[in-house]
Amino acid sequence: MSAATSGPLAGVRVLELARILAGPWAGQLLADLGATVIKVERPGAGDDTRGWGPPFVAGPGPKTAAYFHSTNRGKPSVTADFERAEDRDLVRKLAGEADAVIENYKVGGLKKYGLDYRSLAAVNPGIVYCSITGFGQDGPYAARAGYDFIIQGLGGLMSLTGDPGGEPQKVGVAFADIFTGLYAANAIQAALIARGQTGRGSFIDMALLDTEVAVLANQALNYLASGKAPTRLGNAHPNIVPYQVFRTKDRDVIVACGNDAQFRRICEIIGRADLADDARFASNAGRVAGRAELVPVLAAAFARMDSATLLDALEDAGVPAGPINPLDAVFDDPQVTHRGMRREAVRADGSRVPTVRSPIVMDGRAVVSERASPALGDADDAVRAAVKRGGSGWDAT
Repeated sequence: MSAATSGPLAGVRVLELARILAGPWAGQLLADLGATVIKVERPGAGDDTRGWGPPFVAGPGPKTAAYFHSTNRGKPSVTADFERAEDRDLVRKLAGEADAVIENYKVGGLKKYGLDYRSLAAVNPGIVYCSITGFGQDGPYAARAGYDFIIQGLGGLMSLTGDPGGEPQKVGVAFADIFTGLYAANAIQAALIARGQTGRGSFIDMALLDTEVAVLANQALNYLASGKAPTRLGNAHPNIVPYQVFRTKDRDVIVACGNDAQFRRICEIIGRADLADDARFASNAGRVAGRAELVPVLAAAFARMDSATLLDALEDAGVPAGPINPLDAVFDDPQVTHRGMRREAVRADGSRVPTVRSPIVMDGRAVVSERASPALGDADDAVRAAVKRGGSGWDAT
């Protein structure tokens, strides 16, 4: 599916004045859904992530870091130096014809260039303007720069992640950035629907810290309901037992027991039906209360079994369980392969770049742009020439 020509958001124009991850992640999702997304980058270096390697993806032109390719599929690139009047005029021209703008500058950082919401809404009242910052447009931290790692710590996630006997751990991907990008894409689409009803655009204030706190989910409610802050449990679950990693003879596996019937089947598989009959462990609430006593007994039983035998038995019994795969095993997994998660996006010269598709499937079709991440300024000549002729730069992409 080509984002420029088809998809549920075909015809929607999005100007991306964003770099690193949260803003580009939102832009990539909208491009996958069919929007035309023009990425505006600094001349010379472009988006910071172009240099965040190794590893790098080769040519044409300078090598670009794999990181950049993970979040910029489906977008043409236009370079602009906001210190130059003619470049600011070009960006304002594109924004004047856009449906949405995504930016992640510091609060007020684009005002001096006339690229803030009020300036652009004055010429395009229907613009949906999404500003992504670390801490939001107001409050005591508003002027601070926001980094995912800092947000994971400040927003509580790291207090919940890691072994209780070790140091707090961040998630292995930029959790706050990616979730903020997803929420931002949702908000932009909702604002576009609202504009269709009112004719008015919107200013969307997205903050990484707000998002991090919002997705604390059950752990937030565990605290708010009890007044007791949850702590790190390693791979264990605060509300369900057994629901964690166990060591078998040959590898670690995950066992995720969702109800009492599944617990009984686990006990039968390991030859300990007496545990399911024990009143202390018959209910999940009892198992949570008796975690310290029950889990070592289960761990000792699992340790005597090989992983294949255990996982097959659990699968046959309808108990959720699975391996812990490194990424080479992930992309060789038969289900991942069948679903086509590993893709190749196509550059203008016909060369290909590895990519991972959007997880969205609509009417049996994967919603993903086939257009590779752009070379820096790959649309400069066409867009500038179109604008100089008095036409639309968007039509040149």
